[in-house]
Amino acid sequence: MKMNNKIKWMFLLGAVFMVTLPVHALAGKVYKLGLSLAITGPTSDAGNPYSKGVEDYFNFVNDTKMLGDDKIECMIRDDQYNNDITKRNFEDFVSQGIVFYLNYSTGSTLALKKDFEEEKIPVLPASFHAGNLTDSNYIFLPIASYSAQAIGLAEYIVKTHQGGTPKVALFIHPSAFGRGPVEDLQKAVKAGLKMEIVEVVEHGKDLDNSAMLKRLLSKGVQYVISQTVQSPVATMLKDAASLGLTAKTFGEVGKLTFLGCHYTGGNDLVALAGPAAENFYWTTSYIVTNEPSAGATAQLDLAKKYNRDEKAANSHNYANGMMVAQVATEVIKRAKAKGKEINKANLYEELLAMNGDKAFSPGTTVGPVTFSKTDHAGVDSLQLYVVKDGLFRSTGTPFIPVYTDKIK
Repeated sequence: MKMNNKIKWMFLLGAVFMVTLPVHALAGKVYKLGLSLAITGPTSDAGNPYSKGVEDYFNFVNDTKMLGDDKIECMIRDDQYNNDITKRNFEDFVSQGIVFYLNYSTGSTLALKKDFEEEKIPVLPASFHAGNLTDSNYIFLPIASYSAQAIGLAEYIVKTHQGGTPKVALFIHPSAFGRGPVEDLQKAVKAGLKMEIVEVVEHGKDLDNSAMLKRLLSKGVQYVISQTVQSPVATMLKDAASLGLTAKTFGEVGKLTFLGCHYTGGNDLVALAGPAAENFYWTTSYIVTNEPSAGATAQLDLAKKYNRDEKAANSHNYANGMMVAQVATEVIKRAKAKGKEINKANLYEELLAMNGDKAFSPGTTVGPVTFSKTDHAGVDSLQLYVVKDGLFRSTGTPFIPVYTDKIK
């Protein structure tokens, strides 16, 4: 009998202890996020390392208890660059109570714009299309838009070109993603940027660009700005090299100097194009691991911690995915610090407040992330890189294109 009473007393004491124990000590909260992207299919050469960067950073947040006992659960699904699959993924994520959404493609971001408005959910896409922000309250670009990138490259051409008005061709992806900056570049020329856009080429399935390259040269083109992904650019560069058409110095007469926006370059391009990538000019707001920095060290350490191979570890698209996860984590941290409930509305508020002395420096970018009610483009600064001896090296310092404001 005495033993039974003792057991009963211990049980009651344990029950009281459990009732009085703070809720957060029992189990942390789980904040759900969703990511739909092309892990396979078209543009997967960008989407695959991007997904790894997102996955690894959120695992790091949880493993290091960055949010205390709370955790982030980010559901990552392959949509194969198919808008219909993306929409189904998003609707399922919403039904599971996500508080923040990470989208991928330009086409699906545009297609889901009304859905984002209805759900009032903050969205960070992998697409930097300036048109994502038109008539949108909830989409935020992680870095400077494709338009700003292309204009930045065009401004560099105009500034560096010797003799007359430079003639330029645009080599673009046959989609909204590729076409995005074309109109804005044309507007910049009309606004006074002294450059002639001779031709806009939408690349197709033809793996031989020889005829196109010869045609551009016959029209006096000296510069080709690309807005697409690495694989078609690598093919074009190899074709140009085999024909002896690649400029060895910037703007070399009778040759072609190649330049590209974010998704065209990085170490992934060098791996695909080999020596043909030499002297390719590229701009993005992300750092590269070829040059020492705290951000490069953090990126490589993260990839090593989660057993990623060298290709993924050194990809700027791994950094890209890592960075959007950093931003999402940061707004959750800021809301928690203020005692706010972690929900869509409060995370949206924290994004809008990310400016001034509350700007966020993730280390993976060449400038701070800033958002406000009137500015939904994150990192304004761009860095120009060029391939030298098989590695992308920065040239000059981070800059903000002038004509992006002039065409607003």
